[in-house]
Amino acid sequence: MIKLGVNIDHVATVRQARRTNEPDPVWAAVQAELGGADSITVHLREDRRHIQDHDLRRLRDTVAVKLNQELAVVDEILAIACEVRPDQATLVPEKRQEITTEGGLDVAGNRARVGEAVKRLGGAGIVVSLFIDPEPDQVAASAEVGAEAVELHTGSYANAWRRVDRPGAAADDPVRAELARLRQAHILARQAKLDCHAGHGITYRNVEPLVRLADWGEFNIGHSIVSRALFVGLAEAVRQMKALLVRA
Repeated sequence: MIKLGVNIDHVATVRQARRTNEPDPVWAAVQAELGGADSITVHLREDRRHIQDHDLRRLRDTVAVKLNQELAVVDEILAIACEVRPDQATLVPEKRQEITTEGGLDVAGNRARVGEAVKRLGGAGIVVSLFIDPEPDQVAASAEVGAEAVELHTGSYANAWRRVDRPGAAADDPVRAELARLRQAHILARQAKLDCHAGHGITYRNVEPLVRLADWGEFNIGHSIVSRALFVGLAEAVRQMKALLVRA
């Protein structure tokens, strides 16, 4: 069954809005684990807009499941990852002006730089995944630089889903086109011996077609789960998402 990674960055976003000590991302991680999360994901950004250095270190000491750290190819953050040693590091693009990560890492255009980061993290005993757009050249480049996994950016699929009233109703449905892109990239990734994950914009409403599409290793979902947690609690929100994965 697909494993569920829960991104708790948005819990820290609420805390940072008041620069106080609550809600605590460590508490959120505990609740996510109680709900059945298979891994906890946090993004330590260069601008520290949500997760802080001390959060990452405390999570490393307390998380019982896999800890996945998202990070940009930045020397300072790479050094922190090598020191803290999360179970997995996912390299992502990062821009100061963006609201959240938009688009995948351009591995094909930055092979040397990304390859050096992959080698550095791997040398610290960390499994390395690359967050990429579902494009053949990016999949091939990810294998070439030595990554062990890729996480396919599902943002275009999520955007297409929001634009149509009844996904699948028309032959030219953009949702079907995006699913086809993801499926092809998944096939290429598996042929290249890469574990294949998916993430970005996945919700309770659009997750099931993705589950049925391929044999994914894991989904990383944050905003939708944290949003539902406002009404039902985080452990229950995670349980509900896990139930959808099982059903699909």
